[in-house]
Amino acid sequence: MYRQGKYEIIKKRAKICTGFDLKIFDFTVRCPEIAVLAKPGQFVQIAAEGFFLRRPISICDIDAVNGTIRLVFEVRGKGTLKLSELNEGDFIDIIAPLGNGFTFLPDKKAVCIGGGIGTPPMLSIARLYGENAKVISGFRSEPFSILQEDFKAAGCQTILCTDDGTAGVHGFVTAPLEQMLKTEGVDIIYACGPMPMLKGIAELARKYGVRSELSLEQRMACGVGACLVCACKTVKNGEQILSHVCKDGPVFDGEEVDFS
Repeated sequence: MYRQGKYEIIKKRAKICTGFDLKIFDFTVRCPEIAVLAKPGQFVQIAAEGFFLRRPISICDIDAVNGTIRLVFEVRGKGTLKLSELNEGDFIDIIAPLGNGFTFLPDKKAVCIGGGIGTPPMLSIARLYGENAKVISGFRSEPFSILQEDFKAAGCQTILCTDDGTAGVHGFVTAPLEQMLKTEGVDIIYACGPMPMLKGIAELARKYGVRSELSLEQRMACGVGACLVCACKTVKNGEQILSHVCKDGPVFDGEEVDFS
């Protein structure tokens, strides 16, 4: 079940590092009928003025009480650049909530892993676990890091990794993850980010017998399973099949994703 409408941007923040060609925008949108339906891991489709196709953006955070959702996105092309030009008080045309979200396991211990702009979808699921969640975030360099204070405010323990060692752990997110799996009780792993990162996480989850749910990023057009553009390989009952990120995902069981 989803809704379509024009909703007001009530808060806008930006992180712009021109030396790194980095532009990340953070919108809070008042949309009560969407906020009450949305679940962690789902996404929205936003119409950008002058563009035929909508842009898919993960839901970063959900506040059903105040009727808002939070969208954090990076400018990667002309469509997202157009969206970034919107300001507080402007209205945006949204279809949401779309796709299948994460499975929440009450009273269990979770590890939430985000790589780059795959970090925002981790906030809403990590918030449900609070102090029972550990969050590992990976970025190319310290200027690219986002949402670390938000995770801490939610009560989560955070581990920051950077490829160049400018902050936190020098290296990939899989190193601290494996250390946790060796020494601590982990009931489920959630992750979103580049496919090589997700492949490494899925392999570790399988090695240590821990459940994993992976949110896949894929180009898509309609967002509701009609155009069949966002195909991905998955395995069901031992057979390889084509699933669609928008309708069957974006969240998949880590055991079902075919990384070949």
